[in-house]
Amino acid sequence: MLPWKRAFGPLAALLLAVSVATTAPAVATTPTATPTVSPTAVTAAAASSGWNNYSCKPSTAHPRPVVLVHGTFGNSVDNWLGLAPYLVNRGYCVFSLDYGQLPGVPFFNGLGPIDKSAEQLSAYVDRVLAATGTSKVDIVGHSQGGMMPRHYLKFLGGAAKVNALVGLAPDNHGTTLLGLTKLLPHFPGAEDLLTEKTPGLADQIAGSAFLTKLNAGGDTVPGVKYTVIATRYDQVVTPYRSQFLSGPDVRNVTLQDLCAVNISEHLAIGLIDRIAFHDVTNALDPGRATPTTCASVIG
Repeated sequence: MLPWKRAFGPLAALLLAVSVATTAPAVATTPTATPTVSPTAVTAAAASSGWNNYSCKPSTAHPRPVVLVHGTFGNSVDNWLGLAPYLVNRGYCVFSLDYGQLPGVPFFNGLGPIDKSAEQLSAYVDRVLAATGTSKVDIVGHSQGGMMPRHYLKFLGGAAKVNALVGLAPDNHGTTLLGLTKLLPHFPGAEDLLTEKTPGLADQIAGSAFLTKLNAGGDTVPGVKYTVIATRYDQVVTPYRSQFLSGPDVRNVTLQDLCAVNISEHLAIGLIDRIAFHDVTNALDPGRATPTTCASVIG
């Protein structure tokens, strides 16, 4: 891929972020906004595809429900049109939530303060546990959705309710957007604008106060199994190895080590990559894991 093409994705993301920031109202007094799409509508749309079915009871083979956590600018349906049916077809009870909504910003979620988004996740996990009658869930998240749950695990008591966290291209240590975030100081007021209007974006910049607190004292908490699945061609969470975690019960995977010809980038790894999806199932059910290879695309 040509360098200018690889740079276009993060540049577009940064421009979109600035666009949202300049049109969104401040969220300092309303950190968690009302969802722009009714939960009933979202649940109905997802249930029609086999997930967010609150009557689903986990099987003996797959005894824990799976909670899917979308990425920045994502939502509970579009982000999971590939992976959710993939898991449902393999016998999992699958659920997904919307989080991080800003007032007056439709469609694009995951922009609110990440600590508040983690509170939304906490409430949602409790809802899933109550509906399914289980004591723990597994969480699979894409991008911010693979990192944000770590705040829930570390600071909101989530470790007692979560067996495994699987991150697809998670920004565990923030991102430089191929160095573009380093340009923010050269544009007076830009960083303050992002912090005020779209705090969820500011929280994800490498070195942010949120990430400094999250990673202080170690990346993991006892009792939770962690898997990170990354791609060398990630143009959003950069450098890609910053996604990896350190600590016990951690498995860090690079897609190209599983299939050398895999060309998925940041979005594809969460949306359509069946090689990544196969490795997700290995992380969810290590006792029945099978080797992930290029052939997994047809598995």
